[in-house]
Amino acid sequence: MEQQDLLAELRRRSGGQIVTFKADQWRAIEALCHGTVPVLLVQSTGWGKSLVYFAATLALRRKGAGPTLLISPLLALIRDQLRAASALGLVAESLTGENAGEWERITAALAGDAVDLLLVSPERLGSEAFLSGRLSGMLGRVALFVIDEAHCISDWGHDFRPDYQRIRRLLAARLRPEVALLATTATANDRVAADVAGQLGAATRTLRGPLSRESLRLQAITLPARADRYAWLADTVPGLPGSGIIYTLTTHEADRLAGWLRRCGLTVDPYHAKIADGCGLEAAEHRRRREEALRSNRLKALVATTALGLGFDKPDLAFVIHVQRPASVLQYYQQVGRAGRALESAYGVLLAGREDAGIVESFIANAFPLEDEVRAVLAALTGAPSGLTVAHLEATTELPGAEIDQMLRRLAAADPPPVSRVGSRWALSDVPYRPDPARITELARHRRREWGRMTAYLRTWGCLMRFLVRDLGDHQAGRCGRCANCLGRPLLPTRPQRSSVAAAQAYLGRGSLL
Repeated sequence: MEQQDLLAELRRRSGGQIVTFKADQWRAIEALCHGTVPVLLVQSTGWGKSLVYFAATLALRRKGAGPTLLISPLLALIRDQLRAASALGLVAESLTGENAGEWERITAALAGDAVDLLLVSPERLGSEAFLSGRLSGMLGRVALFVIDEAHCISDWGHDFRPDYQRIRRLLAARLRPEVALLATTATANDRVAADVAGQLGAATRTLRGPLSRESLRLQAITLPARADRYAWLADTVPGLPGSGIIYTLTTHEADRLAGWLRRCGLTVDPYHAKIADGCGLEAAEHRRRREEALRSNRLKALVATTALGLGFDKPDLAFVIHVQRPASVLQYYQQVGRAGRALESAYGVLLAGREDAGIVESFIANAFPLEDEVRAVLAALTGAPSGLTVAHLEATTELPGAEIDQMLRRLAAADPPPVSRVGSRWALSDVPYRPDPARITELARHRRREWGRMTAYLRTWGCLMRFLVRDLGDHQAGRCGRCANCLGRPLLPTRPQRSSVAAAQAYLGRGSLL
């Protein structure tokens, strides 16, 4: 379809909300529709990356091409994408744990070419039964393959996921060479973008736009004592407009801080991966309900770990506050960027404490399993040709199940992989295990350099927004004119009231001095 014809169709389908394409949106759509080169979009949150793949899907389907296959990392994000696609009249489906009862119907619809857009998680790509069974009716007809949140492909980024590495093998082995490829992200510095582009193909066209967020008003405050930060939140959050997110580094901190803020009369809930006893749909449902409570402004804030990250969209989120420094600029930008997507002004405040460095160093030190632990798991698998479940390996090796699961996912992402998964079981493959200690060492050094940039952000006298986006590869950014440093004055108070500090110290007890 020509640009004006496609716009007219989208304008009609959106009730007039879509009026025009940004220049890079049309460049990407045009490249995808002609199938010339892979496209990597590195554009800010709210820029309209989803419009690119929705519009390209519509145009390709109008030409009689096959469906779009979209890899998306989180259930919350998949739900939002399904709603957005359906609002444009696209027939969109997903195959997730939430809708297992619909899989037979959806599989039949895929086989009959009655689906325009299918969304799946990257974890599904590790299942041969899933690929050969559920997707067998469409893989040979896929016209557009989309990798959303593509920074997850790169282990140089802030949110590497081993299952994303399998995408390369899927591209090579299952999809036609002429399939159009699109990868999208808002959080990729030059190194991550180059890594992702290289994995997509040497001819990948990268379209990178400005990353400055005009609505965000940034401020960084050092409050070493935890009680001071708790008191600052009790003093400040009630006067902030709207609702927001308060980020912590650990689940324990999220629970403890939520309890304090509730005691201060604020309507808040904690949000993290261990939010409910049990697992699967039960825990997911707890998190979904809390997301919806924030979206509908029934909560002042969610006190969250990184579990509330990719996939959560609330355009009128009025503030994002970190009570501890995140591990990298990439991670901080992704999280603080959730605020102010549809507002003229929103706050992004970083509170730094003395315990931050120790927590982040612990994350870095424990990011990779010890060699003895890897060999213990592989030894357990040696005597089990039909494979073992994670639960069985946990009992055999006495290692935590979550650690074993992450270890095996990393091993399965290697090329070629020394392990493979069949259903719920893991088994050794014919490929010998080859450790790469040099890469692990370099990745740890890289993580520490990233942490150093967060420390530099806290200490800079220059524009805070410019600092962030230049670290992310937007080298043309100027001063934002809105942050505390640009204005030369605090946006919000920099110290809590003494009475609030005393109350926080009483709540925290001996830990208040940390």
